[in-house]
Amino acid sequence: MKVLVACEFSGIVREAFKARGHDAWSCDLLPTEIPGQHIQGDVLKIINDGWDLMIAHPPCTYLCVSGIRWNTNNPIRQQKTEDALRFVNKLFNCRIPKKAIENPISIISSRIKKPTQIIRPNQFGYGSTKATCLWLENLDKLTPTNIVENEIYTSKSGRKWDKWFFESSLISNLEERSKFRSRTFLGIGKAMSEQWR
Repeated sequence: MKVLVACEFSGIVREAFKARGHDAWSCDLLPTEIPGQHIQGDVLKIINDGWDLMIAHPPCTYLCVSGIRWNTNNPIRQQKTEDALRFVNKLFNCRIPKKAIENPISIISSRIKKPTQIIRPNQFGYGSTKATCLWLENLDKLTPTNIVENEIYTSKSGRKWDKWFFESSLISNLEERSKFRSRTFLGIGKAMSEQWR
């Protein structure tokens, strides 16, 4: 298959599909972290170039439920949310026959449509329960491949943290923290490449 991994700078999902023999490309405004077939630029300029499958990871900054609270009395953020929703709609409405759009719990569910499936990293070998929504078109729901216990860290004050959130909170550089939080977990990328044909 000719696979487009939209809004992916990490190369994780792209490389999982490449390892299974697909012609896989990532596209993002950022350069790729893993050398490979990557288009640095606007995915909308290449979205109708004959892809068989698109897995899209639209930026969640102005979409995720945890960030929407900052929109109150903030017209600039409100406009960025509307722009982000328009971008997601363009991904949903492109002519690629098989599609998966991935995002955390977000207003895509209330403003566009409910997700097909909600998955968690601990269903795919990583000890975190961070919820990830998938909107699927002409693709089966992902089947868990390696269910593990959620790993919890307890701070000196007694506060309990999910492994993924704790690890991300240790990154002081906001740009690097954002990158960490947007990378697809390896087990999820591998499951996508194995189960979506």
